[in-house]
Amino acid sequence: MTSTAETKPLIDSFGRRIRYLRLSVTDRCDLRCVYCMKAQPDFLRKSELLSLEELEQVAGAFIDRGVTKIRITGGEPLVRRDVVTLIERLGTRLGQDGGLDELTLTTNATQLPRFADRLYQAGMRRINVSLDTLDPERFRRLTRGGKLDDTLAGLKAASAAGLKVKLNAVAMKDENEDDLPDLIAWAHDQGHDVTLIEVMPIGDVGLDRAIQFLPLTAVRERLEQRWTLTPLAETTGGPARYHRIEETGGKLGLITPLTGNFCAGCNRVRLTCTGQLHACLGQEGSVDLRGALREHGMSGLQAALDQAVADKPEAHDFDVRPGAAPSVTRSMATTGG
Repeated sequence: MTSTAETKPLIDSFGRRIRYLRLSVTDRCDLRCVYCMKAQPDFLRKSELLSLEELEQVAGAFIDRGVTKIRITGGEPLVRRDVVTLIERLGTRLGQDGGLDELTLTTNATQLPRFADRLYQAGMRRINVSLDTLDPERFRRLTRGGKLDDTLAGLKAASAAGLKVKLNAVAMKDENEDDLPDLIAWAHDQGHDVTLIEVMPIGDVGLDRAIQFLPLTAVRERLEQRWTLTPLAETTGGPARYHRIEETGGKLGLITPLTGNFCAGCNRVRLTCTGQLHACLGQEGSVDLRGALREHGMSGLQAALDQAVADKPEAHDFDVRPGAAPSVTRSMATTGG
C-alpha cells in the first residue's frame, strides 16, 4: 500500500499546488535556434542523463503526488533514442485510475513524420510545435541551418495522425516581428492555435538579450490594428493568456514573463534531463533528484521532492536591460523548453 508521504500533494510555501511537470529527456536538438542555444553547444554525455527507466520512476512519483499534466521537452525530445517507448509507458497512466489527465510534447516537428502516429496511439492528443516564421530564409537563419519544409512536413504528419497542434513563436525584435501576423493567419487557416512568447534571458546564446527582446504589449497593439482580439477565460494549465481573433476564428496565446508576470499562479516545475529539478524557470536553484534516487531510492526521491517544492521561490527576476548577464546560466535546451 502506498504511504501517506508518497501521495501527499506537492504544495509550496505560497500555497501553490504543483500539478504540471515539464520533463526534459535530452539537451540535444537537430536545430540551433538563436534564442535557445549557442551555435556550437556543448552537449551532455549520455552517462550524465537520467535513463528512460529513471525518468519513468520520477514521473510516476510526481503523478502519485498530484501532478496531472506532463509535458515532454528537450532540446528536441524526439531525437533521443527510444524516447517514444517512455511516452508509451507514461501513456498508461492517462485516465482517472492512472492519475494523469494529459501527456503532451513540445517539439520542432522535424521528427514527427516518423513518430506522430505512435504519439497518438500512446494517448497524446495535443502537442506544441516551435515555429517562428514562414519565411524559409529567415527560418534557416533563426535555426542556424534548419529547413522550413521539414517542420511543415511534421505539422502535416501531426494533423494526419489526429494530433491537435499549437504553434509557439518567440517574438524577436527586428527578426520576425513583421512575420507574426501572417504566421498567425496561416496557422488559424490550418486549424492550429498560436502562442507568442517573449524572449527570456536564459543561458548564453552569444547575443545580447536586449537586442532580441520584443515586448508583447507592442505586438498586441499592432495585431489589434488588423484584428479584433477578445480575451478568453480558458487555460491549458500553463502561463499563456488566451484571446479569440474574431476575424480568423482561431486562438492566440500570449506568454509575457517580462511585461506581464504570471508567477502568482505558477503550478509548474521543470526536471532537466540530468535530474535537476528547477522549481522556477528564472532562478538558479535546483534539487538533485538523480542523486537522491540513485543513492537513497524512492524514499530519497520523495524527500527531495518535498525539499524542492518547499524551496520554490515566489517569482523570477528576469532582466533584459542592455548588457545584462543572463538571469540564469543554464541554457533553455538544458532546462527543458
